[in-house]
Amino acid sequence: MKKKILLLTLLLIGVVSVGCRTQEDAKTPYDRSLLPGQPALRKITNPHEIPDFTMACLDLADLRTAIDNSLNFLRKPSSQRFFPCGEISHTLAVDSLNAFAELLDSGLTIRGLNEAIRERFDVYMSVGCDDRGTVLFTGYYTPIFDGSLVRTERFGYPLYKMPDDLEKGPDGEILGRRGASGQLLQYPSRTEIEESRMLEGTELVWLGDPFEVYIAHVQGSAKIRLPDSKLVTVGYAANNGYEYKSVSKELVNDGRISGEQMSLSAMIDYFKRNKDQVDTYVRRNPRFVFFKREDGPPRGSLNEPVTAFRSIATDKSIFPRGCLTFISTTLPRARGGTVVNQLYSGFALDQDTGGAIRAPGRCDVYMGQGDTAGKLAGQTYQEGRLYYLFLKLGGHKRLWHGLPARENTAKMAVLPVFGKYNLRQSFDFAQDGEPVEP
Repeated sequence: MKKKILLLTLLLIGVVSVGCRTQEDAKTPYDRSLLPGQPALRKITNPHEIPDFTMACLDLADLRTAIDNSLNFLRKPSSQRFFPCGEISHTLAVDSLNAFAELLDSGLTIRGLNEAIRERFDVYMSVGCDDRGTVLFTGYYTPIFDGSLVRTERFGYPLYKMPDDLEKGPDGEILGRRGASGQLLQYPSRTEIEESRMLEGTELVWLGDPFEVYIAHVQGSAKIRLPDSKLVTVGYAANNGYEYKSVSKELVNDGRISGEQMSLSAMIDYFKRNKDQVDTYVRRNPRFVFFKREDGPPRGSLNEPVTAFRSIATDKSIFPRGCLTFISTTLPRARGGTVVNQLYSGFALDQDTGGAIRAPGRCDVYMGQGDTAGKLAGQTYQEGRLYYLFLKLGGHKRLWHGLPARENTAKMAVLPVFGKYNLRQSFDFAQDGEPVEP
């Protein structure tokens, strides 16, 4: 009974005492780059600084699936070129995920799982934007829009395929536009692309609202509901090579929406009332995104499916792809028709990238598909801590060799199968309100 009271108390504290950060925090340089030679991850050597994983162990829904997606990526020979990342080798990344999956399948109690993780895994912390671990968490999602594969009176705003003259490098980096004489040039900006109509004939799908097009650009993917009710997925293919510039910041700077009220929903409402201003603000972001048809669920930059609350986007130039993370922050949750902020700790996989997710002080959390996920993403703007877990030297030994005896002998007696016990069920926009695209 005491444990239940304590748990309920912690949940209530998370709901009522933690406010949502607003634009006033934008002064913090969350995108501050690393110093030359500075690693993005710092190994925690003081046991007292290692976070407690108990609350995260209460909710493991979909985690095993997300781990399998990362392992599928790491099985591909092409994944090896991204390692070592710092001191993390490809072998260590694979072994760590396999060992953690073994723990999830073991049937350990919550207490036993927490102890096993602390015993078998080294914990690394992102140095954050201030070398003290401060990370800004934002959210992104997959919108669902009505649309058409052909232009109609209702659907007149296109998403485009990747043009033939756009060159990409072996790691997907944008090299530029291949000129007539073979030289590489800077690809045109958003304004130049739209005003020149240079992409006519390469339309992939048509939407009914110009700001919906921009949301798809920012999120990097979308589900399109066709007139026959069939859903098709469009995913990120490339961009024009420009740095992302936040439209939400532009709206706040111009006094159109206050920082306290800024969210994706607020932006949608504003542009519904002021459709004549969509182009004016959208074109302040020179970055333009190209799409491709995809089968199945939305995919991240690893070309693997992303999972709500289990996939995150980080700067892949400094963080290891596909690896296991632990996040500690405040995230919004849907409660009926409202959204509340709660303290959150949970495991996730580093499976995606974002146009504005740069440096160790930024992390984007995938919130899922549809309008509810969009509301959650649009209200995610909180500081927290980002950790990575890697198997200790010798930790590859079989699971039961070194677990506490009490857990070894009684591991199946306490808790239902992991993944079926869901804390969210048992109790009852990114960066500046604008999630970011790959």
